[in-house]
Amino acid sequence: LQIHPIPSLSLSPSLPTTMAPNKKVAVDSVQTFGRKKNAVAVAHCKRGSGLIKVNGSPIEDVQPATIRIKVLEPIYLLGVQRFSQVDIRVRVKGGGYTAQIYAIRQAIAKAIVAFYQKYVDEAAKQEIQDILLSFDRTLLVADPRRCEPKKFGGPSARARYQKSYR
Repeated sequence: LQIHPIPSLSLSPSLPTTMAPNKKVAVDSVQTFGRKKNAVAVAHCKRGSGLIKVNGSPIEDVQPATIRIKVLEPIYLLGVQRFSQVDIRVRVKGGGYTAQIYAIRQAIAKAIVAFYQKYVDEAAKQEIQDILLSFDRTLLVADPRRCEPKKFGGPSARARYQKSYR
């Protein structure tokens, strides 16, 4: 009994041109985060057409509507033309809805600064940074305040129960 190798299944090191391995094309992108209390927002910024999404929905649909303007502040300050060449996708979790809004705005502002620093030029990045910092420092710098833990002997972190002798 003779065993012949199947000619169609050759184990040669060179692949035919139709079966070229999938090579990922490097995309210009940066990833930044924004924090406020327990809310953390991660922004992924890449070259694109001006799309900004928060948890998969457009930034215009962010709730609550009363403080939606806070999320749009970086866009209003820098102008729509600076955001027209980038796509920003933001994931946010933790904290309450107000803290999430502040985390989102910080993540967006930091993302555009990082993108301009890495892929455009230092002068444009410095101009953007100056505009944002002169308006509100929390757009780029996180607020370090955290909730203080409750201690025994009182109803809250600092207040003590009322002293009574009878």
